[in-house]
Amino acid sequence: MMIRKIYLTLALSAITVLNTFAQSDGTHKLAAAEVTKVNEVLDAYLRTFNAKDLKGWEGTYHFPHYRLASGKMSVLEKAGLRDSANVFGPLIKAGWDYSKWDHRNIVQASENKVHVDTKFTRFRKDGSIVASYESLYVLTKEDGKWAVKLRSSFAE
Repeated sequence: MMIRKIYLTLALSAITVLNTFAQSDGTHKLAAAEVTKVNEVLDAYLRTFNAKDLKGWEGTYHFPHYRLASGKMSVLEKAGLRDSANVFGPLIKAGWDYSKWDHRNIVQASENKVHVDTKFTRFRKDGSIVASYESLYVLTKEDGKWAVKLRSSFAE
């Protein structure tokens, strides 16, 4: 009985301490400067993608880099393993010219990882829409640098 009381007291104390540091919305807040850095990476990600600059685009990744789409997990072990024509060719053939973010919302964060709820739209040269997709991007801060580590997308 005494052990049970001690256990309950310790458990309640632990819960009280954890609740003191917990946030009501279930997320961890990120400093404004870090949010800016995360958004700068996402800006560079889309800017280099739109420029069809594969080297620059891969410069916004951390490796290994993961993409979950169409029911498959793709792993890119390091930069420079893909051919630009294979990456951008099918998109161009489908009429794509550029993409824009519709929204980017950090939904969970720690000092070294963020989950970003995104939606982007692909456009033709004339501004008409090819398609819009929702995705979850996971950015990590490794060796002091934020970059995209994983993308889970509803895009093909």
